Amino acid sequence: MLRLLATERNITRVAAQMDVPQPTVSRWLAALSTEIGAPVVVKDGRGIQLTRAGRLLAAAATSAMGALETGTRQVVEEIDPDRGRVVLGFLHMLGRSMVPELLRAYRFTHPQVRFGLLQSSRAEIIAWMSSGEVDLALYSPPPRSPELAWAPVQEQELKLVLPDTHRLARRSEVAVAELVTEEIVGLERGFGMRQITDDLCVAAGFTPRMAFEGQEADTVRGLVLSGLGVSILPEAELLSPGLVEISLAPRAFRTLALVWPAHDQLSPAVVSFRDFALSGAREHS
Repeated sequence: MLRLLATERNITRVAAQMDVPQPTVSRWLAALSTEIGAPVVVKDGRGIQLTRAGRLLAAAATSAMGALETGTRQVVEEIDPDRGRVVLGFLHMLGRSMVPELLRAYRFTHPQVRFGLLQSSRAEIIAWMSSGEVDLALYSPPPRSPELAWAPVQEQELKLVLPDTHRLARRSEVAVAELVTEEIVGLERGFGMRQITDDLCVAAGFTPRMAFEGQEADTVRGLVLSGLGVSILPEAELLSPGLVEISLAPRAFRTLALVWPAHDQLSPAVVSFRDFALSGAREHS
């Protein structure tokens, strides 16, 4: 009302725009003036003008309405499956091709959906999901918490990564137990592949001798190439010259999972992207 009075400066015209009787507007103004203890309008010839108190209230109302309109627009976009926002957390090694290809395919049919992308370790991604910072996540191994739901996206074979000059480099397969004397290069604790590596070694009867720990698979491969140890990693999309990958005996795999909060109170945009990702996983399974 005050915003209209600031521009129209006439109670009759304001009442017409608000579709209420003129006396009703006058009563509202009187009640507002009584509540704040000062008049909000004064006569100005045949019209009216806002007092300083009225101008302050009108400015506050304009600011509040602007924020409300912005918030309303954001909410409308958020619940629109074709215009919402999805925050995806994923492992560093998935950022080379898997995630970009998935996003490209989805944006082909949903060009206005916005994405926030967060990369880190499995442990930090789980923490982000618990705090609500991410909507969906891609990592391995799958979670065990009842608060998280998941579905498999891909089975990835794990390989022993060696420099091509290593004594085992010409073998067709290597048992994990044979690595008992080897120095291992791996990811830091908190990363899923570190947990998998530790579990494989413990199951083979020994604790791995971790010579170097990194945060990215490319760094680990570089350390192996330099002869600083061997590693267990998912099969590379493009193997660097000077490295070889050998199957483990028995063959080992990791399950890459798409994860979301078990309460499933997800926005339509998040549900749409989740279902798209899972449908693609089923098609390639």
